[in-house]
Amino acid sequence: MARLARLYVPDQPQHVILRGLEAQPAFVDDQDYELFIDCLKAAARDHRLSIHAYALMPGAVHLLVTPATESSLPKAMQAVGRRYVAHFNRRYVRRGTLWEGRYRATVIEAERYFLLASRVVEMAPVRAALAATPEAYRWSSYRHHTGLTLDSLITDHPLFWALGNTPFERQRAYHELCEQPFDEHEVAQLQQATLKGWVLGSETYRAWAAGAANRRVSPLPRGRPRKIREASQVR
Repeated sequence: MARLARLYVPDQPQHVILRGLEAQPAFVDDQDYELFIDCLKAAARDHRLSIHAYALMPGAVHLLVTPATESSLPKAMQAVGRRYVAHFNRRYVRRGTLWEGRYRATVIEAERYFLLASRVVEMAPVRAALAATPEAYRWSSYRHHTGLTLDSLITDHPLFWALGNTPFERQRAYHELCEQPFDEHEVAQLQQATLKGWVLGSETYRAWAAGAANRRVSPLPRGRPRKIREASQVR
């Protein structure tokens, strides 16, 4: 079966997961993390990819982005992978890939899932027990969104701006939002949609996205088509 094209819907955000090989961490020290961020910044600029949130962990990269074109995300990820893996292999005298396979991504309905996805991305290090609090973890965009630092990699989404009229109001509102417990069912929905590459949103949103996307946005119904089933029953 032919592999589906990367899902793209114009002007819509995407949640992205890139997983490292189980036996090999993708980042060993600060130099590795810093170079990956430099690679991501250059690729995002060159391929018109807006990055709204990120978290880099030893075994995975989590992103929330909006591609400007259908090729923005795949070309950016290809550029990052090519440059970073070459560096990593030279530095640690190894060969081969660092990743378990292609990155996983899906389009999300922004009004319903953007802030959830942003929180899931930035809280991932805490949920993985890499830090006690999100502000204690250096390699994510959480500190940017709560006013602890200014991260030039980040392009704030309009839904983040809508949290308040001033930077302080937005940062405080986002901090309070991140202190709320997750709806684990929604988190699981987001993870599964990302891993499988299908649009995540309401029925109305999926119907709209189906008309704007570059390919189908949900899996085909299981089993044989109805006409085939009916014909087989007549015989």
